[in-house]
Amino acid sequence: MMLLACVLLLAPTGLRAEAFSELAEDLPLMAGLTEYPGHGLVFDTPAGRIVETYAGGELTAGAIQRFYRQTLSQLGWTAQGVAGMHFVREDEMLTIDFPISPAGETGDAILVRFRISPRPQD
Repeated sequence: MMLLACVLLLAPTGLRAEAFSELAEDLPLMAGLTEYPGHGLVFDTPAGRIVETYAGGELTAGAIQRFYRQTLSQLGWTAQGVAGMHFVREDEMLTIDFPISPAGETGDAILVRFRISPRPQD
């Protein structure tokens, strides 16, 4: 049901998610990104879940940023700040960044890290 709702929400934007993360089922993967199996982690803590997963593809950081800024808001995430890729939803925080990978490790133009963690209490 959640997957159907996500697909319906993403359809009007012209942007599309090819799939959803296997580690965070409510995290869409932009078309052109492939999640790297075995390179992530999932913890459940008393404060909430911690998820870290990686994906790569022949895309630009700008295209990825535009996709997630438009798409995540439709899934209940709110962007924090103008420049960064930090989002909050309920008691969770999502950070998307582009770590430098050693040459030849992934063979892709870009590596994307997604981190979901409990939102710090003010």
